[in-house]
Amino acid sequence: MPVFLSMPVSKKQISLYFHIPFCSQKCDYCHFYVLPDKDPFKQQLMEGLELEWKKILPLLSGCEVISIYFGGGTPSLLGIESIAKILSWIEKEGVLHSYAEISLEANPENVNTPLMKGYANAGINRVSLGIQTFDPALLKILHRTHTSERAYQAVEEIATAGIRNISVDLMYDIPCQTFDQWVHTLQQVVKLPITHLSFYNLTIEPHTKFYKQQEQLKKVVPDPETSFTMLTYGIEQLELHGLKRYEISAFARDACYSRHNVGYWTARPFLGLGPSAFSYWEEERFRNIAHLGRYVEKLRKDESPVDFREKLGYEEHLRELLAVELRLMKGVNLEEFQNRHGALTHSMHETVRALIQSEFLLEDNHVLILSEKGKNFYDTVAAEIVGCED
Repeated sequence: MPVFLSMPVSKKQISLYFHIPFCSQKCDYCHFYVLPDKDPFKQQLMEGLELEWKKILPLLSGCEVISIYFGGGTPSLLGIESIAKILSWIEKEGVLHSYAEISLEANPENVNTPLMKGYANAGINRVSLGIQTFDPALLKILHRTHTSERAYQAVEEIATAGIRNISVDLMYDIPCQTFDQWVHTLQQVVKLPITHLSFYNLTIEPHTKFYKQQEQLKKVVPDPETSFTMLTYGIEQLELHGLKRYEISAFARDACYSRHNVGYWTARPFLGLGPSAFSYWEEERFRNIAHLGRYVEKLRKDESPVDFREKLGYEEHLRELLAVELRLMKGVNLEEFQNRHGALTHSMHETVRALIQSEFLLEDNHVLILSEKGKNFYDTVAAEIVGCED
């Protein structure tokens, strides 16, 4: 059993997310808020993060931070000294659990052993590496700057630095991608000394270069049948090589689950700091303004940098919580769920019953889990649950 699953709970367990928006270049499919990798922007961000940290301190009373995630962007570009400084703020308050998972996103082209050793010494104990594919032609289509050889080297360099908890991201449904290219990528990734893997199908999002080209791209993305074959073959091959599927898009060796992401699926409260960062706190979602200058300016004036808030109604929130927690392969213990969040509504019971009858869900001893059919069509299951109303 992973250490964090057996930790005694005496305080409110929470997570922290820091959005570090810097990239050497923006990928054509990326819809996140990112900025060029420039020192003046970094200095501005650090000022804003420190001001925001001081602003949220009252919320941390009685809390224990069990995961920290530096996302972006490419957070490894921020620098060892800055990451160490942020972690020192948290340690100073005495809220950081001794077994906290502290993750840093990086890209292969920005990784080397001395840098990763520095991050390890600063407190980073998990690295998430954006590889996406091992095929040179597809890397060019995605506008990625690393080579497949650099991706191998990056994983080895992270491991050599003493960071054993290594996750990689892969992508399928890339324009012009063939099934054989997907097979090759899977063959390469299972050889690596990784503990965790996430893979996703490429979705074309608004405000991206791909979105502007979507009419042309629709003609060259894998067809639905090939896409489904990629998905099922990928799951089969990863599990054959010891990467067990524990969530719709995530696989782990030796139960090295992403503690941070599990928190998202189980409604653990989290606070997001930085421009465009989301938070989930006291059953309310809110987001910081996606503009570094205005984010810092508001904090200098002691104003909130939040520009979006959403407080879901009780029933709407309950439906969403159930749909999201079903992403986990272990399923949802309905008795525990109801103790934590409240009793299922009549329409939720009816929807769950219908999904069981149509073989999307299974129920065993009050535990609701996705069937094989449900795993393959999770979006359908989630839409049915979220959309049901009394």
